[in-house]
Amino acid sequence: MLWDMDGTLVDSEKLWDVSLAALYDRLGGVITDELRTALVGSSAENTIKTIFADLGLEPDPAAMAEADRWLHDHTGDLFATHGLPWCDGARELLEALAGEGVPMALVTNTQRALTEQALDSIGRHFFSVTVCGDEVPNGKPEPDPYRRAAALLDLDPGHCLAVEDSVTGTLAAELAGCPVLVVPNDVVVPPSPRRRHVDSLRDVAVDDLRAFHAEIAAASGKRSA
Repeated sequence: MLWDMDGTLVDSEKLWDVSLAALYDRLGGVITDELRTALVGSSAENTIKTIFADLGLEPDPAAMAEADRWLHDHTGDLFATHGLPWCDGARELLEALAGEGVPMALVTNTQRALTEQALDSIGRHFFSVTVCGDEVPNGKPEPDPYRRAAALLDLDPGHCLAVEDSVTGTLAAELAGCPVLVVPNDVVVPPSPRRRHVDSLRDVAVDDLRAFHAEIAAASGKRSA
């Protein structure tokens, strides 16, 4: 199992909303709903590039690096102050999978330092490996994070089920060769043959995950693990 973090396991996207609005204010602008939607699941590098382009700011590397540091420090403060609420059913499903000895990886575009802070709340013991956006050549929507996670688990990506909430993350998992269970949070994710959608993880059991994987594998002509 390969798990996205923000918006999938924990409902942290709303805290990112606050941080991004604050960064825009700091840089002299106001973020639009359309741009915020486009940035859901985005890598840190792409987020800062997009913001600077949207505001018409000179893409100065030092200024962009400072904006990136400020955004992540501010988000970290929000994590510490407000905590990270679980998405419905996520913790229970992690516990059920762990109880059956299913190997799991956390695969996130969030940078390592902030991910470590989040893992203090989520529980790092659930995951055999964690892959962060600043540890691969390209973050989501490129497939690098999911390919690395599968390799670290010594599994073929096609034998893993990825769980995602965003268009960006779902595309990354698919490009890596993973079937995907989509649990939309703030953004509508369109259907495709290698995706299954559920409204929440609240009523999803381990056997359901196996069935989703088998259905997608059969539909795409690949053997299920």
